Amino acid sequence: MSITSKWRQHIEAWQRSGLSQADYCKQQQINVRTFTARLSDYRRLPEADSVAFIPVQVEPTGSASEATPATAAIIFIHSHGHRLELSSSVSARWVAELLRCLA
Repeated sequence: MSITSKWRQHIEAWQRSGLSQADYCKQQQINVRTFTARLSDYRRLPEADSVAFIPVQVEPTGSASEATPATAAIIFIHSHGHRLELSSSVSARWVAELLRCLA
């Protein structure tokens, strides 16, 4: 069972919208039965299938002299709100192994 990026975006937009499924579908000109079927498929996905990497932009806070490796962090945020914050002193090899285990 595969959910395309288009349907995943629609489902996530509907969840954020606060609209009923019928109202969202009417607004987006989507067939309600098709949306309901894709939502059902989405909800049956294993948790690992709903994890995605998102692009991030890293910007230093304050002046360059204030940003030190000890205060910098690597933050992973899951779409369901789970958050993992790591010190920048954590080994890249360890982070890679963690990601392999989570995949």
